[in-house]
Amino acid sequence: MMNSKENTYAWHLSLRVDRPVEGCTMRPHAYMYGKKLDEREASVPSHSKRFPNPPPQHEFSYRWYRGPKVEPCAYEGCPRRTSFSPHDWSQHALGGTGCGLQCVSNRSSLYKATFCNSNCFVQAWKTQYTVAQPQSRWDTPGTGAFTPHKRTLSSAMSSDVGSNEDDLRSVGSVASGASSMGNSGSAAAAGSSAPGTPRGIIVGYQNQDGGNGSSNGGGGGGTTTGNDCAGGNEYGGEEEWTEISNDQIYLPGQADIGRKLKVEAVAYSSETGEMLMHRVAKTDLVLSRPPDPIKRNLVTNKSASGAGGGARFRAATYNCLAEIYATQQQYPYCDLWALSWDFRFQNLLREIIDVGPDVVCLQEIQADHYETHVYSAMSDAGYEGVYKQKTRIAMGLAGKVDGCALFWRRAKFHLVESYSIEFNELAQRQVTQVMGLNPRSEEGAAILNRLSRDNVAQLVVLELAQPSHSSRANREPINQICIANTHLYSNKDFPDVKLWQSWQLLQELDTFVMSRGSNLPLMICGDFNSTPDTAVYDLLSRQAVHPGHPDVNLNLDDGSPNVLPDTMNLTHSFQLGSVYNTVLGEEPQFTNYTAQFKGVLDYMW
Repeated sequence: MMNSKENTYAWHLSLRVDRPVEGCTMRPHAYMYGKKLDEREASVPSHSKRFPNPPPQHEFSYRWYRGPKVEPCAYEGCPRRTSFSPHDWSQHALGGTGCGLQCVSNRSSLYKATFCNSNCFVQAWKTQYTVAQPQSRWDTPGTGAFTPHKRTLSSAMSSDVGSNEDDLRSVGSVASGASSMGNSGSAAAAGSSAPGTPRGIIVGYQNQDGGNGSSNGGGGGGTTTGNDCAGGNEYGGEEEWTEISNDQIYLPGQADIGRKLKVEAVAYSSETGEMLMHRVAKTDLVLSRPPDPIKRNLVTNKSASGAGGGARFRAATYNCLAEIYATQQQYPYCDLWALSWDFRFQNLLREIIDVGPDVVCLQEIQADHYETHVYSAMSDAGYEGVYKQKTRIAMGLAGKVDGCALFWRRAKFHLVESYSIEFNELAQRQVTQVMGLNPRSEEGAAILNRLSRDNVAQLVVLELAQPSHSSRANREPINQICIANTHLYSNKDFPDVKLWQSWQLLQELDTFVMSRGSNLPLMICGDFNSTPDTAVYDLLSRQAVHPGHPDVNLNLDDGSPNVLPDTMNLTHSFQLGSVYNTVLGEEPQFTNYTAQFKGVLDYMW
């Protein structure tokens, strides 16, 4: 008996989807895992099941459903009654708390009315009036005060029934006797403990994205697995859900705007095909496609037209903000749907295509998104590319680590050489070969600990697909260019590390370019996480750093080692100039704009 307890596992199936927006692909985040239980864990959550073994290898199938049209807000003055624009549906657009509310006073004319925002509720309450109701045993005798009454599943709100059925079906598994998708609800109900609070009691509910109930899968904004907010058949008739797709990915269209979607994920054993578990998640209302941003006016240096007689090409660099960093803790002023990678990627891709660069340097491209989104989209747009992820381990699931991606237009260039640089590896070489230290010694370990920040750089040599000087041999250096792409360490308290990384990158490029002939042009792009007043900027633009610069005279009270060489050695042989400063005579006001920081961090040299 003891052995049986020691080998009991709780199977969990997490399912989450982002807020749906017209034209932005939706990819369910489904994840099934097992947790070994000990003797003290007598019960498991309602969406989990107990099994004697951990989950086997499995795969998922999906079904998508479209819900009925609903009235999003009962206040007649609310713009969300007629508009599903993301601008109107921002939690900040109407003020208030972003909390969905429902009137539960059965003596009010607003009884059961749903409001998208606390301000809308306050405005509508000004016009409400009292409706006579028969005495109920739930009223407080002799006071006339209202006490929220108990509404059973069969009477008050049939939207509760729909949501409850989804919850019950989500528990379904082979252990609960669910032999098909059709009877899993009753099977799961028999194997689940009754909830402690009647689901019919609704005293108001809160969800930043318009839903209520429990968040499915630990956050993510677009998903609810409890009761419906801003929807349900309190606005007319029973819920009708229409199956619209059985693919993993769904692209919301015009027919979905103003409706909720529902996705059902089923886990099957990869070996036997047996259904293991399944779960259902509802989204918030589908928003319409946001208006395109104002197109940027590109600055052209007309005086440089044809200078040097070389081929002309256009380059762009962009830090795309990896999904693993796009959290509401970091960006509390952004709605979750606006932070969604699928939503942001559509905007990023549109801007890249509008600019029409021949070379694109991207930073903070998540490894899994390079495979699922970025490479295929850029390839379809006529680009080829390479990717290098940071040397740190993934944050959770495989692929949850960011890196750099470098693309070039196939019609303009083809690849001659491609290399990657790992600054951790350069730090190891610096300690062992240059400084002659044992990496396990106290000094060596301290230097490695400060310098090893997992950052990387990319290096490619591109050749013109159509040489600008046809009389020359096709491999002449005049038709080739070296492009470097990097993302330096971000912590503002480590200027010495950023300077060391810049110096090492320039040393590597110096060796590489000189070995291939002095006529090979060089362009360095990326996010340097350094403003124009830093030593990094001085090194790149002036080939030297002043000995009195604060970045090379740090007061390291915590005992951190000095990782920089003498300032006389902080130099390089390239004549580099920032493209903005060269064209405009100064750097722009900002390349990074957030609530916490506004300034220039990104450059092309």
